[in-house]
Amino acid sequence: MSDLLGNTRSSPIISYTELITRERQNLQKGMNFRNDDTRLSVFLMSARRNAPYKDEWDEEKQLLIYEGHDLSAKGANKKSVDQPMTRDSGRLSDNGKFYKEAIDFKGGVREFPLQIQVYEKLDIGVWFDKGIFNLIDARYIDEDGRKVFKFYLTPADGARLVIDDSDYRHERMIPTSVKVEVWKRDKGICRECGANTGLHYDHILPYSKGGRSDDVRNVQILCARHNLQKGAKIQ
Repeated sequence: MSDLLGNTRSSPIISYTELITRERQNLQKGMNFRNDDTRLSVFLMSARRNAPYKDEWDEEKQLLIYEGHDLSAKGANKKSVDQPMTRDSGRLSDNGKFYKEAIDFKGGVREFPLQIQVYEKLDIGVWFDKGIFNLIDARYIDEDGRKVFKFYLTPADGARLVIDDSDYRHERMIPTSVKVEVWKRDKGICRECGANTGLHYDHILPYSKGGRSDDVRNVQILCARHNLQKGAKIQ
């Protein structure tokens, strides 16, 4: 399946090399603001243990909460100073750019929310294409003795990658802890054939039939071919 930009995107579990190929840019930071009509802005997130920022997914509210990024100056204790709204030059930092877009949408200046492509880190060099999210709100709040940015995003109606959008909607919301544990348990390969490319997270008992997303026993890794074959058998 191709996205609106004509790119073929069939697998949500990808390497970093595949990630930069998809995005046509060597992404060296977590927040990547793009102000053009050909490429979406990008967030690289991690909710793994010891992640540098407090990114989280609120299952009940269907809300992604993404933390802004720290001062990049060398020698600074990054976790003791406010996350910057502007750079030394006075121009907006990426925090400031995304904050402005969110506030403009919330205040009615923007008709539609800024859309952001989100990738979630699973392991060293392994990422999950979480899909497109709408940036609906942002706050600059006091936390642990300093000010930090919190960005609030909801899943967009469409996704750029997917074989079956309804299935993928559930796949991308599997909790990070479950994704990480399943990735390690299945050793990063399809449980049916051992393929290590074109991989998906699959609900053994489908979500639509009551299968749980938060139970590692109900989630496995399958390649696209076996994922499709299984789907065709489920009535």
